[in-house]
Parts: sequence; C-alpha cells; structure tokens
Amino acid sequence: MKFEILKTDGKARTGLIHTTHGVIETPAFMPVGTQASVKAMLPEELESIGAEIILGNTYHLYLRPGSKLIENLGGLHKFMHWNRPILTDSGGYQVFSLSSRRKISEAGVVFQSHIDGSRIELSPEKSIEIQKELGADIIMCFDECTPYPATHEETKNSLELSLAWAKRCREVPLKPHQTLFGIIQGGMFQDLRELSASSMKKIDFEGYAIGGLSVGEDSDTLYEMTQTTASFLPFEKPRYLMGVGKPEDILEAVKSGVDMFDCVLPTRHGRNGQLFTSEGTLVISHAKFKEDSNPLDPQCECYVCKNYSRAYLRHLFVAKEILASRLNTWHNLHFYLQFMKNIREAIKKSQFDKLYQDFYKSEAVSCHCEER
Repeated sequence: MKFEILKTDGKARTGLIHTTHGVIETPAFMPVGTQASVKAMLPEELESIGAEIILGNTYHLYLRPGSKLIENLGGLHKFMHWNRPILTDSGGYQVFSLSSRRKISEAGVVFQSHIDGSRIELSPEKSIEIQKELGADIIMCFDECTPYPATHEETKNSLELSLAWAKRCREVPLKPHQTLFGIIQGGMFQDLRELSASSMKKIDFEGYAIGGLSVGEDSDTLYEMTQTTASFLPFEKPRYLMGVGKPEDILEAVKSGVDMFDCVLPTRHGRNGQLFTSEGTLVISHAKFKEDSNPLDPQCECYVCKNYSRAYLRHLFVAKEILASRLNTWHNLHFYLQFMKNIREAIKKSQFDKLYQDFYKSEAVSCHCEER
C-alpha cells in the first residue's frame, strides 16, 4: 500500500491510497458490507455511484460462511464479485458490542456465538489469520474497544491490553497484497490517547485508525477526541475514524485531518425510510408525501431522484416492498459518496472552509445535526 497526499487545506487533506485492487481517493467513505454484501446493493451499482472501497466484518464472516471456505473459493473479492479494495475489521468491536457473550483475557476473547451459542476463541493471531484467509487489502489489529463511560484506570488497563495484542498482530506474516493498520484507543482521556498513539507508532503500522469513539459520548467529546488523536498520528500515513458517520461528524473529522470513514448509517437509515437530502433528513413514511410528485431531492443526480417520485417511494415503503430498501439505500449511499467528492474538490481548490461554513448555514443543517 502507498499513501500519496495531493493537497492540504488547513488540516484537511486529499490524497490517494494505492492498493493491488485499485486506488482510493481520500477523504473516502466505505459502505459497510458486514456479511460480504452491502445490503440491498449490487457491486456494479456501488461502483456506479462512486464507491471505491467497502468494509467486511471478520467476526461475522468467520462464523458464516467461514473464512477458510471463502479462501478456498478464491478470497473475498471473488466470492462477492467485488474487484476493488476491501477493508476488514478485526472482530474487536464485537468484544465491545457482545459484552454479555464474551470473556476477555490477555490471551484473547472467548465468545458465545450469537448464531448457535457455540464457543468461539478469538486471539490477536487468530484475527489476523482469519483476515488473511478473507484476503482483504487493508486489515485491522485486534483490539478492545473501551466501554463508555470508563474510569481512567479502567481505560488504561484496556489500552495496555490492546497494545499487547497489537504487537502480536504485527508479528503475523500477511499475504503480499495486504497491509495492517493499528488502532488507537484511550477512551475520552487525552493523555491515554497520546500514550496509545506514541506506543503504536513505535510498532510502526502502514496506517492508523481512531477507535473507541461513537460509543455513547456527546458530539463535542467525539470531535475533541478525534482532533486530539489525529494530531498525535504521523502526517504521511492514512488516518481512519472507525464507525463514525453522520455528515457533520465526517466534516468535523476531515477538518481534523482524517482520511477514511465507515458507518452503517446510510444503509440502515435507508432501510428504515430515513433519507438524506440537501434539505435535511426526510422520513418517507410521512403522509405529506402521499401525493408528492417531486423527486426525493431536487438537487440530487442519482438514479432514484432522476426516475422516482416521493409518492412512489412512500408507497413502496408503506407497502413493505423490497424495492423500497433498494432505492432508499441507493440514494443514501449516493448522497454520502457525493458528499465526500464535494469535500475532496473543495480541498483541492482550497475552499474547504467555505464548504464547512456553507454546510452549517444551510437549511439542512438543523435536520442533519438533530442529535448534536
């Protein structure tokens, strides 16, 4: 992997990540394909709207259908008919999200499968081996996502465990086309974020992720910890903010120098009938759209907005038609990917601050930022 920074505008920057399976323009948003599928979308459709990299889930793919099976069938790219870059997480988030089903020790984590209740052991070495078998281009260190809230002592103990696991991950040989990112933890404590970053830099990874955020903290804390952590990371290597993805969250993180993002928000919201538009978040089930012949977003050029009315989209959603999930997801992902393209273009033209100010002045901001 090679990371090439093309232009900076303040701390915001745009660049290119070169991988065996293609080039990724940054800042980049990665649609989430948890089980080797971005829900409701064909790979060709993802490419058509500008997706250059997608994310797969190590834990879920290990359980079903199995990483060895995927490797025997030619790897994840061939298995899911996606020949562009793939990033896989490590399974570390499941250490956090499945807290009632696991036991953590220095050796690793013992899970109870959410599918059949069977016992699963996941160590740093095992996580990397699974990701090797899947064949992703960018793979992640196995870590513990510190719960929120947590005391300084609890956070430091969690951080030390993640650092020990990171060193073990680094020692596992990868396939020639693969590269390993380290994950910065440290909870909501600046001194621990700095400790994590300095320790991870000594291990020396090809890229660094900012983990342990968007776990229940308020937006101001999220932005502060993102900015703080990014400032401790090497300028010349890509920075990835994990699992954070409201439009305003992305914009604030780009302002702090972050390059990569993933989030289930656009796909999950699409399936639930919440649609991102230039006028704010639209809930398509509302009765006011029953006879609305207008496109979903008059300023959007996606396939959905060019061909379907709000009335039709509401009808599909209320009738629980499968096509509702397809079209809603298509539009939301197009919105996100176009948002990233606009950010990249603004940075290239040294107009990022204008884009930032315009976003918060727009009519949409009160809707997009309703949770702030």
